Amino acid sequence: MDRLEAMNLFIRVAERGSFAAVAEQFGVARSVVTRQIAALETHLGIKLMVRSTRRLTLTSAGATYLEKCRVILNLVEAAETDVAEHHQTPRGHLHVGLPLIFGLKRLLPVLLDFAQRYPEISLDMDYTDRRLNLIEEGFDLSIRITDRLEPGDIVRKLGSCRLLTVAAPDYLARHGRPTHPAELKHHECLTYTGDASNVTWLFQIDGRLESVPVRSRISANNGEALMEATAAGMGIALQPDFIAEPFLTEGKVEAILELFAQSPLGIYALLPSNRYMPYRVRVFIDFLAARLQEPGSASAAMAT
Repeated sequence: MDRLEAMNLFIRVAERGSFAAVAEQFGVARSVVTRQIAALETHLGIKLMVRSTRRLTLTSAGATYLEKCRVILNLVEAAETDVAEHHQTPRGHLHVGLPLIFGLKRLLPVLLDFAQRYPEISLDMDYTDRRLNLIEEGFDLSIRITDRLEPGDIVRKLGSCRLLTVAAPDYLARHGRPTHPAELKHHECLTYTGDASNVTWLFQIDGRLESVPVRSRISANNGEALMEATAAGMGIALQPDFIAEPFLTEGKVEAILELFAQSPLGIYALLPSNRYMPYRVRVFIDFLAARLQEPGSASAAMAT
């Protein structure tokens, strides 16, 4: 194994924290990975990792070497990509994490178009609303819709979507239409899974974003389930436009509190690290960004 290959293998083991996981990824025996790392340590004359039955821990020398390996391999990949990509056909495997409803309703047609446009890229779509550990789970990227990123997140913003406050005509006829967010304390609100006894929604009030406490008896970790409950007259919901719009179009719910617009949610491509982005990943993200910001797309009007 040459020096660059050894560096790459060391990075993978350090990121995954497991010889077995990296061996499975490369399709080799665990002993092969163990021997390669041991050979690298012998060559360098230093201990890179401390091994136990449960985990791998980098030594201080190993942590320093890891960062330098990343810089070196980034420069190599950047140099090769810059030379090749102008006449290169994107190819390879893409493992992508997608939010469930947005992924199925809005992204799936885009992803199928991408697959037709780039037949030499294999696409593995994983639909889930949980936050993924991209490195440990072997993802190239994931798509997240959020109003707050975690410290250290490496992202590219693809667009935005609006949050809408909605209720069924039947509910409003029975309980009245709130005209100010403060009135929500007198209403049943349907909330995304969390602490249902201590939920707040954010609204623009007098030019400022303010937290408004709401009372929740029904919560769920799925927006469509909450919208079905809203349409059944169970309460008031706050949902992204891509979930609420079909119910609005069919007249099952009405938009309320429209004068107190919420800040939009960002649609982001979340990357596993700040290493140089592989060409296939860059092509994929550029394709998504262009499609999500096309005139007439729900995210285009709010994209930045």
